[in-house]
Amino acid sequence: MDDLNVSASISMDMINDPDPARLIHGLRDTGYDFYTAAADIIDNSIAADATNVNIKVELTFDGRKFVYFGDNGKGMDEAGLWNAMRYGAPIREDLASLGKFGLGLKTASSSICLKYSVISRNAPEAPLQKLTWDLEYVSVKNKWEMLKEDISADEEELFEELCGDVGTLVVWARCDRLLSKSYDEPGGTKEKNAINYRVQKLKEHCALIFHKYLNHDDSNFKNVDIFVNDEKVTYWNPFYPEKSDQVLPLKATQLPIQLEDGSIHNATVKAWILPHSKDMSKQENDTFAKISNRGQGFYIHREGRVIHYGGYLGIWRADDPHWSLLRIEFDFDHKLDEAFSVDVKKSRILLDPALEEALKEHLTPAYNEANNRYRRKQATKVSGGVSHGDSNKTIGETKGTDKATVQNVNPEIGEATVSNNKGSGIKIITPIESNVDPDKLYVNAVNSIPSGALWEPCLTSPNDSNHSTGVHLNKFHDFYTKIYSQSNSALSLEGLDLLLWALAAAEHKNTDPELKIMWEDIRDEVSSNLRKLLRSIDIPSS
Repeated sequence: MDDLNVSASISMDMINDPDPARLIHGLRDTGYDFYTAAADIIDNSIAADATNVNIKVELTFDGRKFVYFGDNGKGMDEAGLWNAMRYGAPIREDLASLGKFGLGLKTASSSICLKYSVISRNAPEAPLQKLTWDLEYVSVKNKWEMLKEDISADEEELFEELCGDVGTLVVWARCDRLLSKSYDEPGGTKEKNAINYRVQKLKEHCALIFHKYLNHDDSNFKNVDIFVNDEKVTYWNPFYPEKSDQVLPLKATQLPIQLEDGSIHNATVKAWILPHSKDMSKQENDTFAKISNRGQGFYIHREGRVIHYGGYLGIWRADDPHWSLLRIEFDFDHKLDEAFSVDVKKSRILLDPALEEALKEHLTPAYNEANNRYRRKQATKVSGGVSHGDSNKTIGETKGTDKATVQNVNPEIGEATVSNNKGSGIKIITPIESNVDPDKLYVNAVNSIPSGALWEPCLTSPNDSNHSTGVHLNKFHDFYTKIYSQSNSALSLEGLDLLLWALAAAEHKNTDPELKIMWEDIRDEVSSNLRKLLRSIDIPSS
């Protein structure tokens, strides 16, 4: 007992409270950006059983910036609000809640603004409750002292608009970190554009992070609707299950993980292989699949909420297009938080080395299959002859390429009037084709070119008007028969196609009747030199 008293006495003497001014400003730099900070506020709304979350980002004419988060969740009474605004709030009764450390509301808010308020009520007849943290006020007082300000008429109106009868409204004011720079004209066009960009990216961020909550067909999680500046956020499922294959056997989708206390809890893991971008329309890829090197890898969900996306967590490289079709759906619940070292922002996890090895072994077959499918796709493009379909698709979908503007064409005599770097109304002689098959629209291999060159520019159109630059390739030139047709890589074939199309476009953009002969000479000399260089190379027999 005496030892206990001595210990208690020493403990009391050793209390060393943190400096309020230094700490409250220091907590601004915990690694949030605007999007992860906003997601943390939304977490609290979902934890409060909200079905609607309304976010409003506002820029005033004089450059002041505000962000409002309103939800129709359970709301709080005076005591509940006091606890919510406390740094290190009490542990939630529901451990599965998206709110985890009791810090998110405060650290997320202060990472973006210098003053934030929370207004709430839990019954229609109850009075609105409001508390405010003002970082500059804390600095002056050097005390952990909140403000209990009056609720303005504007705030009452905002609460009704964004929350309804009950719920919670979070107000970010003096948002000094909403944008990454200051503008010479506060509230001007450039700053408005920057705010609009932030708003658009926030929608995209929410569409991914909360996709399982926004998808009302997913009954495993609470359904919620999120609105940003009055526009409803549409969920984006990164696994595109409508057209992707989940390649792990059903029994392999449950991954048992043992905790330090000996208990075992399951995580769910699924390996999705998406269709190749060349097998989808541009709209499908841009809207649903979004195939890219950066998009491959793990999508980690905690309680259905994405906390990490992209990359292979150090297990494999994540910059090789051969694996761009693979996305790993990994789900765990709050019971495994310690196993993954979930951080305060809920935007990062750490893998134990043993778990890393287990995942590598578990997922290697799917990883290899994604590589094989990508390569088989490439091989399919060159089997049975040369295909230029991918090149035509790439050229057709690429905006802003430099080429001549065609004013009119006369297919009968092969003459066109164009506007190019040499002026307007330039008449050129070039092959002209109309009503061309899309797979042959811009790059087309033909049986012969009169000059014997490897390539020649042409004008081409899918109908009878709107002609644009294309390129003819000579099927019987040695370079085509010995190099093109023997390549086992669709990417190499496409690269050659794009190079020759670009040369054709450059010729149309920089020619006139006087320069026509110079361009013909260049094509003839290149084609002739290629023949000479390839004389000693035989055409393979197979």
